[in-house]
Amino acid sequence: MPYPILLDPDRRLRQENREVDEITDDLVMMLDKMYETMVVHDGIGIAAPQVGKNIQVAIVELDEAERFEMINPTIIAKKGSTIDVEGCLSIPHVYGTVKRADLITVRFYDREGDELEVEADGYLSRAIQHEIDHLHGILFTDKVIDYVKEEDLEAYMEAHEDD
Repeated sequence: MPYPILLDPDRRLRQENREVDEITDDLVMMLDKMYETMVVHDGIGIAAPQVGKNIQVAIVELDEAERFEMINPTIIAKKGSTIDVEGCLSIPHVYGTVKRADLITVRFYDREGDELEVEADGYLSRAIQHEIDHLHGILFTDKVIDYVKEEDLEAYMEAHEDD
């Protein structure tokens, strides 16, 4: 059974979240349940605070080929910038443009406790930055340049597909 998603303005979404000290069986089960929650809600990313867990854990999966389960993620390098539209499971039906780094290098631990460094660009970079923001109590609406109405979202995406 999936976790319930916390919705803005729940104060737990605005907290700084603590680092994970140890990877336990409970943490691995939580990762599985977070993933299930993300899929049920048709998301591409989810962070632990969105399901009421005050720890630095996030998942991003743009397609079934590659899932990033990130424990204590830190962006260690950024390059370039791009503006694109974002939404959030914790702020349903709200969309807006946000400026983010185009290329990032992120360091994190996986569920086995292995430290990884991943270079991400484009939409993957954006999704990872969005989820890491959640771990520090930052919502995408804090960074919105312009809001995009839900009914205008498809037209906006089509007009900007080559950006």
